[in-house]
Amino acid sequence: MPEFLAAHALLPEGWRRDVRIASDEAGLITDVTPGAPRGGPAHFLRGHVIPGVGNLHSHAFQRAMAGGAERRSPAGRDSFWSWRETMYRFALTISPEDAQAIGAMVYAECLTRGFTHVAEFHYLHHAPDGSPYVDRSEMAQRLFAAAEAAGIGITMLPSLYRHGGIFGAPPHEGQRRFLNDLDGFQEIVNRVRATAGRQRNAAWGVAPHSLRAVTPAMLEAMAEFDAPIHIHAAEQEKEVQECLHATGLRPVEWLLRNCPLDRRWVLIHATHMSEAETRELAATGAVAGLCPSTEASLGDGIFPLPAYLAAGGILGLGTDSHVGTDPAAEIRQLETSQRLALELRSVATDTERPHPGRGLLERALEGGAQACGVAMGAIAVGKRCDLVELDDEHPTLVGREGDGLLDAWAFGPADRMSRSVAVGGVVVVESGRHIREGTIREGFATVMRKLGA
Repeated sequence: MPEFLAAHALLPEGWRRDVRIASDEAGLITDVTPGAPRGGPAHFLRGHVIPGVGNLHSHAFQRAMAGGAERRSPAGRDSFWSWRETMYRFALTISPEDAQAIGAMVYAECLTRGFTHVAEFHYLHHAPDGSPYVDRSEMAQRLFAAAEAAGIGITMLPSLYRHGGIFGAPPHEGQRRFLNDLDGFQEIVNRVRATAGRQRNAAWGVAPHSLRAVTPAMLEAMAEFDAPIHIHAAEQEKEVQECLHATGLRPVEWLLRNCPLDRRWVLIHATHMSEAETRELAATGAVAGLCPSTEASLGDGIFPLPAYLAAGGILGLGTDSHVGTDPAAEIRQLETSQRLALELRSVATDTERPHPGRGLLERALEGGAQACGVAMGAIAVGKRCDLVELDDEHPTLVGREGDGLLDAWAFGPADRMSRSVAVGGVVVVESGRHIREGTIREGFATVMRKLGA
């Protein structure tokens, strides 16, 4: 049975020294004992150990275009909407083999930085001409295989996408690989659920893409699933205005009035909310799925963090388009965007949580686990044995301890600050490098050369 001894470990009750962590064959923690004697067969982790973080929002294929869609367009005034046109064109070039190689690369990158589970919001379903593969879940199966090869946990979220605008507008030609009716979508869900049941550290849920892509009847059908339900909401002001024009309500307001929002639901972005929407969303127990690096990259706007936290809202972090793949960087972007907007420092803190690094990490652990539908996010009995050993010899971390070390991890100069990572008790990162890094990088490089990215 896997067994670890952490010199310092962040437990639910706080930092403890010399913590013995034992797990069973299923990868679940069976014992946590602080003050344990050193020595013996346990794998010694000499740095500071934190729980693995759940990455609650990924579009894996977009890793291959990260950094490649920055040039100003001839028309100027570039935005999310002009970026989206580029993404549509790029999506038409990805084969199943490409998707698997790209997925393995981004999942390995996430692991080396401390994400140990990923919620894959998967809408790239069909062949480039829009026709289904023989197995309608072919592209999802490729990402399951990529996650298994990388050793990351995965919650596969097949995305229902039918329309190109709020409540029934015709789809865009560039969306043809995404489109399903309810029957075709259910076939994909059935295959995904079966694979998740067989694969270690895998789970499933559903993702009605957005109010732009599904109808109220489709949302009603999605609400019947006893599984995580993720939806994009209120990412852009234009989306808010379109929803107001079509329904008389703002996107989050419409969802609050018309969907049974509860702890199954994850509203991705939720950037543009009124004060009332912010309070009411917090009260539902749903998760606000924040993707700070992508939101900054796309010019989305800034989430109303102080009001949401004051209302007791649950949040988690995702990497979305993968312009960043590091939970520390997402924490940093979230906090520093608030500092710029409010002209304040240490925004996401209070008297009980004076350190923003630990405070936002603990929120991300809670929200990420809930959003992924997995027992993880804490070093505690019954949770999955996902451990991230931070490198206390890294120049940014050396000489620091406890919450001060986490502040340095999130806000100091950073790269490869994780020494080792285990998922379900299995070590997948050693000495800062993924154990299959060479093979995975080679596969990714082959795809990138083919795509001319």
